[in-house]
Amino acid sequence: MKVITEASLRRIIRSDARRFVLEKDKILSPAAREFLTDRKIAIVQERTAGKPPEEERPIVSPDEQKKTMPRAEEAATEKAAYIDFESGAFYTRKPEHMTQLFGNQLVSKDHPRIIFRGMLDAVQAEVILVQTEIISKRGSEKLASALEEVLQTLRMMMRCDVLDESFEKKTILGLNHDEIREHSHHPMRHYNIKQMVLPDKSLGADYARLNHLRTAIRRTEIAAVSAYREGGGMNRSDIVEGLNRLSSVLHIIMCRYLAGWYNDSPAD
Repeated sequence: MKVITEASLRRIIRSDARRFVLEKDKILSPAAREFLTDRKIAIVQERTAGKPPEEERPIVSPDEQKKTMPRAEEAATEKAAYIDFESGAFYTRKPEHMTQLFGNQLVSKDHPRIIFRGMLDAVQAEVILVQTEIISKRGSEKLASALEEVLQTLRMMMRCDVLDESFEKKTILGLNHDEIREHSHHPMRHYNIKQMVLPDKSLGADYARLNHLRTAIRRTEIAAVSAYREGGGMNRSDIVEGLNRLSSVLHIIMCRYLAGWYNDSPAD
């Protein structure tokens, strides 16, 4: 079974929509169901092939949506507390090899979405470790502060994935999306630094750490593509694009580091 998220609904639902046909092999995430309910859009279950129209499941009105629970929520009873996201099976206790994807919906811990969340968690830990190493060695507070914005952006992504919310970060390091691309592709123009200066031990530990973070974010982006791939498109292109921009932000930080932006005294 595939989950329909709020983000995907926002892309396909027209402003004047009055009903939404839910395909039989798909379920709505809690946030997606709330999105439809708030807009008074009725949910219609897709008719099973071969059944006459009169045997279709009835339309669920917006008012009834608030009273009736989706299948995943029905599982949250004394007898069945969890539902298997893939098979629809019910569990009274959460199996050790499974974890929660949304609410009480369970998937295996090696599910692509869970692998992605694990990598997103890991890269946050790496940012904190680099910040700690910089500060403990009386390094640049300015550099640690720039990485704090990277950390907060990663945490926002995690929240948006878990709660099925849209991700939007208009600026990072004071740069909008177009400016991030411009500065990353033309560092000579903005910082008098060549594009992607290859790391070398002569450039110091901090530069090596920054490059390590850049590659960690790239790996996380690849995991996101695997987790969100749906047919020929992306289920959460907002997060995938955000990670792509964030790796460019790390490149910009590396260029600024070489240009002396993070020195204790202003660069000449």
